[in-house]
Amino acid sequence: MKRTTISLIAVATALAAVTGIASLTSPEGDAAPQNKAAARLPVERSSLMCPAPSTSELAETLYTSFTPAAGEGAGAGGVEKPTAELRPSASVLADTDAAPAKDDKDADADRDADADRDADGEKEAGDSAAAARKPAPDKPVVVLEAPGKPVAADADGGEAPALVGTATGALAPGWTAQQTTTVPAGGGRGLLGVSCTAPDTDFWFPAASLSERRQDYVHLTNPDDTSAVADIELYGKDGELKSTLSEGITVPPGGTVPVLLSTLTADKADDVTVHVTTRTGRVGAVVRSADETDGSDWLAASADPAGTAVLPGIPADATSVQLVAFAPGQEDADLKVQLAGPTGTITPAGFEKLRVKSGMTAMIDLKDVTRGEAGTLVLSPAEKGRETPVVAALRVVRGKGEKKEVAFIPAAAPVGARATVADNRDKGSFLSLTAPGKAAQVKVSVSAGTRGGTAAVKTYTVKAGTTLTITAPVPEGLRGTFALTVQTVSGGPVHASRMLEVPDDGIPMFTVQNLSDDRGTVSVPVAEQDLSVLDD
Repeated sequence: MKRTTISLIAVATALAAVTGIASLTSPEGDAAPQNKAAARLPVERSSLMCPAPSTSELAETLYTSFTPAAGEGAGAGGVEKPTAELRPSASVLADTDAAPAKDDKDADADRDADADRDADGEKEAGDSAAAARKPAPDKPVVVLEAPGKPVAADADGGEAPALVGTATGALAPGWTAQQTTTVPAGGGRGLLGVSCTAPDTDFWFPAASLSERRQDYVHLTNPDDTSAVADIELYGKDGELKSTLSEGITVPPGGTVPVLLSTLTADKADDVTVHVTTRTGRVGAVVRSADETDGSDWLAASADPAGTAVLPGIPADATSVQLVAFAPGQEDADLKVQLAGPTGTITPAGFEKLRVKSGMTAMIDLKDVTRGEAGTLVLSPAEKGRETPVVAALRVVRGKGEKKEVAFIPAAAPVGARATVADNRDKGSFLSLTAPGKAAQVKVSVSAGTRGGTAAVKTYTVKAGTTLTITAPVPEGLRGTFALTVQTVSGGPVHASRMLEVPDDGIPMFTVQNLSDDRGTVSVPVAEQDLSVLDD
């Protein structure tokens, strides 16, 4: 038999196997029709990364992990034993040992303990890059065993490492983790909250700073087993800042690298936009900002560049609101500035429009723009039909004098089908829901607590052009912390954020996290038989 004949038989056999599988997965064994839309199926694997929480010996960090129940869209198959674990990063600084995490009961019992030692400063990027590295403990910090009920663990002090995690099977769709750190005193004082990030190759961080009173670090964490190489670009009010140290930053496999922004350039710009990209691999990226007088918090990445930006959940009692925006394209952006409040959308007097020049960072001080009513800032094209992509973030301060605290609100993508935020508490958790266009109806589900409680569901209507701010529903019989899930039932897009408030000694400590679509499902094309490929 000729070699070409053997090859054709092998090809035909392989195609028969593939088309056989396709027919088995189509309804009633028939070939899938050509016009059938792709199916959306739950993902079977998710990755998350949590940055090293703090270098302060006073720090108390709570980790919370959660996957929505199967009835809310989970339930992926194909994995015999689903897992969802957060483990210490594979590489930690040589002078840093991973702090063991306490179990769930100890976390809730000890979270409010007083501390009496001064905070330590962060290590500079050059020191961290040059330091020798050693393997981190293999023991997972947080282990989630079933959907529908959150789990928590905590770590005290300034040696807790970054965490890298993977969820598989039924625990993967919508897997969410929150890292919340309380630092009561010192240079890093504040309530620092961040939703652990999924890996990506492109991040924008407006509202960072190089001012002398700020210490801003970008934390890069690599979830994969090969090295990632990242570049960091800085843009001020006059364009890109000169830097010789921001290219080709290697992030080791499973490791993390904190980079002090002020070491990348001699410029001391008050407001900068940070752009993180990867040449190879992917990373999780987030900025930790500490202000000498205003406290500290995490700055998460802005939503992808778009013609309209929605920044949800400005607190009613905000004493200072600064908007920082950047236009990454080739054209300038002329934006209309509006505030969506509880009764409608208004244009703040004196701040009607904002011009953002291409490649330059723009900042406007909106002062106490909310004037006692919680709201959402909406940026849209000043001229219809002329949309120029922008990224944006807010720097929000509550309190006055020595009793101030800062948090950041980046532009948020819509909630979409479903979005979740973990670590909600019986007091101090507030949910902001904004419908910038059409009215919408949303379903808000609260899970059981980490140590007890009954899940519950409520439905809310958000009127067009308004922001609905509610105290987060609390599960009956709550013990511990709980997760909160928002699902769009009908109407237009909804943007949401959660504010967590933990007052301390008269300081209104708070942090804000956006809720964006958890991408718990993926589009899977429908296969069909096509034996015509065997024809001559």
